[in-house]
Amino acid sequence: DGKIYDAYVIYPKNHTSEANFVEYFVYQIMPDILENKCGYKLCIYGRDIYPGEDAASAIERRMQKSRRLIILLTHQLINSKEDAYDQHIALYNALIQNDTKVILLEMETIGTYGNLQESLRFIIKQQGTIKWKEEHTVHPQSPNSKFWKQVRYHMPLTCR
Repeated sequence: DGKIYDAYVIYPKNHTSEANFVEYFVYQIMPDILENKCGYKLCIYGRDIYPGEDAASAIERRMQKSRRLIILLTHQLINSKEDAYDQHIALYNALIQNDTKVILLEMETIGTYGNLQESLRFIIKQQGTIKWKEEHTVHPQSPNSKFWKQVRYHMPLTCR
């Protein structure tokens, strides 16, 4: 299908204390589970987009070469305007071009979805979110936990 990545990961990129766990999750836990233990290939901004590359076109190219989009929903991501570019491109590809499936990981309790942009609310209404719960933090590296089984269910079939 011409795709290089199984999923492109969208997450809040601000370096605040709340983002520490999210960055640890994105750079350590997700690759350990999905790449090392399950054989998927992720594209993670900051790891797979190189210094000196035009970020906007690199993001678009990487998304087009990905079978899924994984969006980590946090209050920071919802309220941030500066990191919204990759999120807008992702939602455009998913909803308008209808060629990429979105997996929403609710990393903290969002509560009411009223503050979300309409396209995210639409996707949540269609398929829901996969919720990260505090008990997952005890054994986050278990690919057989309910959370990771739900994520893998939405990922493409891997032939590896």
